[in-house]
Amino acid sequence: MKFTVIVERGEDGYFVAHCPSLKSCWSQGRTRAEALANIREAIDLYLEPDVAELICS
Repeated sequence: MKFTVIVERGEDGYFVAHCPSLKSCWSQGRTRAEALANIREAIDLYLEPDVAELICS
């Protein structure tokens, strides 16, 4: 899957990344590369199924 990710520099100098199509999926990093790696992990976690939901279903 491909997602659009927006990376901006925050006021504190860190890079902030978010995925607009996934509500509340944000991350940050000291460098642009670190922010992109962190948002990839955040997207993976966002899309990971909730184990409790799977057991109760």
